[in-house]
Amino acid sequence: MLTGKNIVCYYFLLVLTFLPRTVFSQEIDSTKNSLPKKNRSFLQFLLRPITRSGIDSSVQPGVLINKNEASFLPYEGKGIRNIVVREFGFEKTFVDTTREINYFGKDFITHLHKNTKEWVIRNNLFIKERTALNANLVADNERHLRSLDYIHDARILVNTIANEPDSVDLIVITKDFLSITLQLNDANKNRFKTKVGDANLLGTAQNIQFTTLLEKKREPHVGYEMRYRLNSIANTFINATIGYSTINHDLYNGALDEQGWHAGIERPLVSQYLHIAGALVLAHHQSYNNYLRPDSLFYKYDYNTFDAWIGYNLGVRKFLRLKTVLNRQFISIRYYSIKFSKMPYQVNHGFNFRFNDREAILAQFTFFKQDFYKTNYVFGFGITEDVPYGYNVALTAGWYKQLHMERPYAGVDANLYTVTNKSNVMQYFFRTGAFLNKNNIQDAAILIGASSFSRVHTYKNFKLRHYLRFSYTRQFNRVGLEPLFIKNIFGLRYIALDSASGNQRFSLHTETIFFIKLKLLGFKFAPFASADFAHFTPEHKNTSHSGFYPGFGGGIRTRNENILLGTIELRFMYFPRKSEQHSAFKFTFSTNLRSRYNSSYVKAPDIIQVNSDFDNNIY
Repeated sequence: MLTGKNIVCYYFLLVLTFLPRTVFSQEIDSTKNSLPKKNRSFLQFLLRPITRSGIDSSVQPGVLINKNEASFLPYEGKGIRNIVVREFGFEKTFVDTTREINYFGKDFITHLHKNTKEWVIRNNLFIKERTALNANLVADNERHLRSLDYIHDARILVNTIANEPDSVDLIVITKDFLSITLQLNDANKNRFKTKVGDANLLGTAQNIQFTTLLEKKREPHVGYEMRYRLNSIANTFINATIGYSTINHDLYNGALDEQGWHAGIERPLVSQYLHIAGALVLAHHQSYNNYLRPDSLFYKYDYNTFDAWIGYNLGVRKFLRLKTVLNRQFISIRYYSIKFSKMPYQVNHGFNFRFNDREAILAQFTFFKQDFYKTNYVFGFGITEDVPYGYNVALTAGWYKQLHMERPYAGVDANLYTVTNKSNVMQYFFRTGAFLNKNNIQDAAILIGASSFSRVHTYKNFKLRHYLRFSYTRQFNRVGLEPLFIKNIFGLRYIALDSASGNQRFSLHTETIFFIKLKLLGFKFAPFASADFAHFTPEHKNTSHSGFYPGFGGGIRTRNENILLGTIELRFMYFPRKSEQHSAFKFTFSTNLRSRYNSSYVKAPDIIQVNSDFDNNIY
């Protein structure tokens, strides 16, 4: 029988088998023996534009190159004759894909990883042959390809045609991630949790994941989760997802004792030039007393979710025809219902946002002017990243029911994105919303803040980028929604104090990241130092009862950009303010941190969130 220690050792050896060993690697010319002479010539023709010095952003890491559409503007209006698609595996170097890295376990991985099929890439193209080239549309499609889970990087190149000055060919080049994932979430003498999967099964854009939990204190000791996702069905940009889990985090304290299934389809607005976006989600969740807690501490519940929304992008044809029209308008409507068939008796039919029946019809008008720059070393370690510039303002209004209370709602979610002349990437955000009940304003909130990534400072042995974020949040006349909490992105994310609640919160987070040249087994490393400050006012108390919570820390992040694993982070935090509710020191080990900024244009209509940022809209 495998012990916990043996399982960990086996897992570690298996991970090493899958990692490119670039420290002791050598580059070999794969075209010398593996490709016929004719194919080598065709590859050289395709790759000449991106291997030419000074063209590709990946050749100049850490430098904010230009706007995404800049390279396509000289060809604006020319006819697209052909679109050629070329796909390369994770073992290639994107700057020169005629060369590959020789890594440990290569033969084994070659049998497991299949390059993305050409039809999969074409299913994610909204540029068409025999149409006029629109620079912004082509740039949008290039960015969309880079946003796919299984694509490491993508370029769309323009090739002029001799004797046809009014026509061009487009060459779409993509590079895969190693789509097979092995992720260790938790490993100690009492708990072992791991996730395995393939985000691009056989190169067909099918994502399948299986998570296993082994925990002594849990009954049964074994839990699992299964998830399946299909990307862009038949070039419709509709994604389908289905999943089942016995280890969901419950609504009460986040313990892994909730079971549930979910199924849904979604069509995000992947381009500002497409018409329709929306989603439909069905789900069922139920809690089980897997940790054998006393009845007074176990919150028993059972509920169903129905959530549907649809939106339409106004004036798309006008945008394509009139290049001077830059402002976009998007209208959407959403209906969702959360119904509890069994509610925890501890709630006692009072207002509790987590455990109340909720139902809403919300309409939203979004106007935005949003384009992108290509850069790197923001969330990633050199991978091409798309950062937005422009603005996005969503106005929401509708009807909202919680328990027996029905109220109209109105809210605003506004974001301004800028890139300065010195290549600093900045965001300003503002959220506010309120309900009206019997001529009284209830559950009103305001959130305002800003964040900034400095330009990359390049030194001999490392690159440095500085991050700063501050926010201020205030609630008024809270009735049905949750109070402000301190443990989140707008407070102190790593403090163990999760029971403190209030109605006013101010936070400041600063972090300096060092991207060093060291590479081990294909992993790059980035040590960081951070400081956090939060000022928190308890609910129903004046500012004299406010508390000041500082935090200081640091750690190291690591990532292999060729493997579909999120950034791994080891963090140490020290909180000088002592309390019986939390310790002064905290160590965290996190995996699957995001590596790219969320570059979506619109989202489903919703009430303003002041304790979370589920859509990753804040840097």
